[in-house]
Amino acid sequence: MDFPYSDQFEVNRKLPETGRSPSEVLDEMRIMAKEEDAFWESGKCSGTMYCGDHEHYGFLNEAFGLFAHVNALQRDMCPSATKFEAEIISMTLDLFNSQAVKDSEPCGLITTGGSGSIAHAVLAYREHARATRSVERPNFIKPETAHPAFDKACHLFDVELRKAPVDPVTTKVDTGWVQDAIDDQTVAILGSACNYGYGSIDDIETLSEIALSKKVGLHVDGCLGGFILPFGAQLGYEIPVFDFRLPGVTTISADTHKYGYAFKGTSVLSFRSKELRNSQYFYLTDWTGGKYCSPGMEGSRSAGLIAATWASMVKIGHQGYLGYAEQIFKTAKAMIGSVKSHPELRIIGDPTFLFSFTSDEFDIYHVNDFMKLRGWRFNGQQYPNALHMAVTRPQTQPGVAEEFAKDLAEAVAYAKENAGSSAASSGIYGGVMGGMTNEADSFIKMFMAEMMDSQMRIPES
Repeated sequence: MDFPYSDQFEVNRKLPETGRSPSEVLDEMRIMAKEEDAFWESGKCSGTMYCGDHEHYGFLNEAFGLFAHVNALQRDMCPSATKFEAEIISMTLDLFNSQAVKDSEPCGLITTGGSGSIAHAVLAYREHARATRSVERPNFIKPETAHPAFDKACHLFDVELRKAPVDPVTTKVDTGWVQDAIDDQTVAILGSACNYGYGSIDDIETLSEIALSKKVGLHVDGCLGGFILPFGAQLGYEIPVFDFRLPGVTTISADTHKYGYAFKGTSVLSFRSKELRNSQYFYLTDWTGGKYCSPGMEGSRSAGLIAATWASMVKIGHQGYLGYAEQIFKTAKAMIGSVKSHPELRIIGDPTFLFSFTSDEFDIYHVNDFMKLRGWRFNGQQYPNALHMAVTRPQTQPGVAEEFAKDLAEAVAYAKENAGSSAASSGIYGGVMGGMTNEADSFIKMFMAEMMDSQMRIPES
């Protein structure tokens, strides 16, 4: 495999003997950026680029640049970091109706992304349960559809993960199974708002009742939907309550770097109480270098990302977010309508601003094969094979939804014509519908490891 851009630019296998001019370096980077931006600017890429507004990116770059060199740990020298962080958390808590909480003081934590917020939540539940309930063998219950970051967090923090089944029609968690699976070592349960795969919102109200009756925590994963679903509800879409208005909800994760339209690398983890958040603080009071403490797993952080996130939120404001949400929900509705217009296709679950579709007549990856030729990039799913589309601002550009409808119609015709053959884009797991052997699982893990290795490989001499 060729090393990226080796046919265009010199490959650096060691430090250049003498440095290059700033203009030369930036010119090379601009070429790469322009080529890569063209891939998503068409509006044919699912998720990934949630904003897509280069003018907004320019504004964020300037805000970031003012504080990029600042270490957010040094609050005595840069109190602005405290202002930015506190106000981001406060604005997020307000979005999730924290004013409904009367028996504790809601608070938050800014992390490096969705996986960071999820990891800190699991850690907080583990530590809090150890301290208040003497839990020694912690377990955490998630819907099967919940994000793999919960599996990763439980793996890292030695917490047993129990996966609850979901209703195959609604794609929402089986709340009865969750209730029965809770025991005296359960630290928390989880509901998604919404889940990544299908855009469905779990029955958070029932999960809240279960959490209260069983005296366990309830995390709501709003990493994807946290900064758009509240505005969808205000617009009149059927979005069930999933926030702190429900008394059993104890934490909510929401990514500012998605529909908050900030740069990649920030997320907010909201807590119902300071007691829960502070349980995952780290302290070392007897170190020779001085007394050490940190609110999260990271140590030094660039204040630039925090500043740019704050700048994004206050620049856009409530009405701005509401307007973008209106465009996105309208576009998603149109695209879902295009899928439903084909009897050969089936929408999975109860979608919101993102949707997933499959076919009971042919391998849906035939549709993917054709749509790739037209420049579309979907996320592939399995069990069953399906295609996932997260609608973002680039899809709201004029003509994109119409182009989706036109290309999809041709893709369905192509899939019907090729129903008896294997789809090219289903090579990793296509056709595996009911599970896999240990040998197949090992092969796929090896394949995925090689894929990650290739993304971080050292250029050959």
